[in-house]
Amino acid sequence: MDDFIMKPKIDFAFKELMTDEMVRKGFLAAFLKLNPEDIKETSLLNTNLRREHEDDKQGILDVRVALNGDTEIDVEINLAKLDVWANRSLFYLAKMYTEQIKPGDLYIKLKKCVGISILDFKLFENEPDFYSCFHIREDNRHFLYTDKMEFHVIELPKLPEELKEGDNILAWAKFINAEHREEFEKLADRDKYFKAAYSHLQNISQDKEKRLEYEARQRAISDHNQYMLEAHERGREEGVVGVAKKLLARSFPLNEIADITGLTVEQIQHL
Repeated sequence: MDDFIMKPKIDFAFKELMTDEMVRKGFLAAFLKLNPEDIKETSLLNTNLRREHEDDKQGILDVRVALNGDTEIDVEINLAKLDVWANRSLFYLAKMYTEQIKPGDLYIKLKKCVGISILDFKLFENEPDFYSCFHIREDNRHFLYTDKMEFHVIELPKLPEELKEGDNILAWAKFINAEHREEFEKLADRDKYFKAAYSHLQNISQDKEKRLEYEARQRAISDHNQYMLEAHERGREEGVVGVAKKLLARSFPLNEIADITGLTVEQIQHL
């Protein structure tokens, strides 16, 4: 068709990539520090989390995978900044964990639950590293309370330029963040898992129906971001005007009000 290639960080494209078992094995092995050859089975699960009661909050995951029959993994991609991301990811993983058993079941049935968050914003502003991994540990002696829950976080804006040999987490992060064929081709030379990912990405990029779905998803993301920006600007403007009116009521000089609010003297006079 043309030289078009989808961006893997658009959730539609990422979900499509995860339908390929070879890609899933390579991606998950990097985060779980496994040899991909030791992964016997991965299967995609229903992404709708169960609601026990009608008024429970609905949870819908991006990609949910069962691995080797003893681990469930939730992979989420988010492009828009969300300060409560930690709370959201904990909610989703806790729902995954608790819905594994029914009344009367033994706790021994509970499988390990892993959350992988790929974020196109900085969640930890004061931390320089692009990758963080969290477990539930004792505060002083740092031993594990349980290994049944763990959280991996990738912050794409923090990706370093240099790719070190053997750093597959960074390599997958760079693949997801890539936008041009040259970037994908370079990564595809690493191993058969990256090669499979690039091959699958090329196939879905040339599929007319999938391209339409991808472009629709891109527009929806852009529309949402524009709406949020405009809502923020409206709120900011309304807040500034409110402050200016209060200062006018207290007989502040116009030039001081202008300095405080950023409004022009003419705008304040109009108020």
